[in-house]
Amino acid sequence: MTNQISYADSGVSIDRANAAKERIKILASRTFNARTLTEIGSLGGMFDAAFPGMSQPTLVASADGVGTKLKIAFLTNTHHTVGRDLVNHCVNDILVQGARPLFFLDYIAAGRLDPDTIAFIVEGVANGCRENNCVLLGGETAEMPGFYTDGEYDIAGFIVGVVDRPKVIDGSRVKAGDIVLGLPSSGLHTNGYSLARKLLFDVAGFNHDTHLDELGTTVGAALLAQHKSYLPALQDLLEHEHLHALAHITGGGLLENIPRVLPETLSVEINRASWEMPALFKLLERTGNVSETEMLRTFNCGIGMVVICAPEAHDEMLHHLARHGEAAHTIGCVVEGTGDVRLM
Repeated sequence: MTNQISYADSGVSIDRANAAKERIKILASRTFNARTLTEIGSLGGMFDAAFPGMSQPTLVASADGVGTKLKIAFLTNTHHTVGRDLVNHCVNDILVQGARPLFFLDYIAAGRLDPDTIAFIVEGVANGCRENNCVLLGGETAEMPGFYTDGEYDIAGFIVGVVDRPKVIDGSRVKAGDIVLGLPSSGLHTNGYSLARKLLFDVAGFNHDTHLDELGTTVGAALLAQHKSYLPALQDLLEHEHLHALAHITGGGLLENIPRVLPETLSVEINRASWEMPALFKLLERTGNVSETEMLRTFNCGIGMVVICAPEAHDEMLHHLARHGEAAHTIGCVVEGTGDVRLM
């Protein structure tokens, strides 16, 4: 008689998945608010879509991941930070259009669902959601044996926010003479990790637990530094008449992301001497003899968000940001041009 074969024999455990989901329910419920209409476990999450204070409520959605930063999480067995990275990245992506977050969905896939690891990941997601006043409305956990190496996983996030259409920030108000401010990053955020890992581990020969005095911490800890959310510092400025554009400095760095918000007839001149590149970026540049252009189109180089404002609002913007803990740098200005970034 043929032996009975179960789903578990193929490497997928419904029991492990159920255990993980029970812990996810508890974590997600801590992010719920009065607009949340369903519990975790429904096939679709429901959210109240009434916006009586807006004339033309417009939904803004985005999806992203944290890339090969996950490799550092695997090396260091640190899983409670990447979820917050994911949320903050997505929040910043919709923030640049003037949107405030409403709800978030996550996707986690692994070769084997370890309930403890999943709980750590979702704890980070839930913490990021609470900090950004965002509901963790639902998501998916998938066990995919043979597809992912044991101990490894992938995560992705999907965010929906809202902005009143007349108040959308789209760069159309940018003018020659506008001032460009740079808000400091807290590290690599979630971009450039493939090159950073090659330089630090393959070229320099460091391990994740190598302590470097110039960094003041281990290589692994420096690479895991949290991706900042700029919502707390910028949310009260989103409707300011003199805030003309925002650019989240992610993949492509300053050189590729600023042009996204520029009219085709304008350019931005960046004074490279206007801020000091943090120690981690200097180390990467030195280790690989990386050119300035390559650094600025691969990494954020210490600037995680760019604010373009009218010159008459320059001092007001700096003072506001300082009150919210952001020591912004004046890094350049807008000039007549062709939609590119020029280094001075």
